[in-house]
Amino acid sequence: MAMVLLVEDDPSVREGLGLALRRQGHDVRAAGTGEEGVEKLRESRPDIVVLDIMLPGIDGFETCRRMRSHAEVPIIMLTARGDDFDVVAGLEAGADDYVVKPVEPRVLEARIRAVLRRTVAEPSSVERHGSLVIDRAGLQVLKNDVKVGLTPTELKLLLELSRTPGRVLTRQQILEAVWEHDYLGDSRLVDACVQRLRAKIEDVPSEPGYVHTVRGFGYRFGPR
Repeated sequence: MAMVLLVEDDPSVREGLGLALRRQGHDVRAAGTGEEGVEKLRESRPDIVVLDIMLPGIDGFETCRRMRSHAEVPIIMLTARGDDFDVVAGLEAGADDYVVKPVEPRVLEARIRAVLRRTVAEPSSVERHGSLVIDRAGLQVLKNDVKVGLTPTELKLLLELSRTPGRVLTRQQILEAVWEHDYLGDSRLVDACVQRLRAKIEDVPSEPGYVHTVRGFGYRFGPR
């Protein structure tokens, strides 16, 4: 199915989740520390990373930032509390999604499948929006003829927003289309990913020309 890099310091949790993911057909590579996880990311180039926040040495937030500097691989963070601080900090560090511990293997598997579906190409033509070129079939984006490195989640977000330029999409609509979640409280996933996307495609992220905020509703795509 996919190569999963599991970074978890608790041996029992690591073994349990590893076994459950292997039963689903995944190739699982495991690491017990953030440093080891970054090294295995470089060596194995996994399809997705499942990363615990509470790690010895460098924590999950710093591990996520280091991984992001090496690859655009999607990252799902494991948080023991699921409170706003952990979740928001993880998203700001570059995570694509999160799962609250204790982890139910079926929930984690569903999140992994949802992320991997974001890498499936769409049967569509190349679109040009100002200086931005979106190749839906090739799953790549160019800005001023230079390829933009987007994670699968950032790319799926852009594809959804740009599908109907000028139309306002609520956070709930975006959440269901991109993350396949149905819990409105997870709208922070949308806001964090929008900020990361703007940092990569906008000339001035604080004055967006493509992804506009519609206060009280959601977001709208449309060049100046």
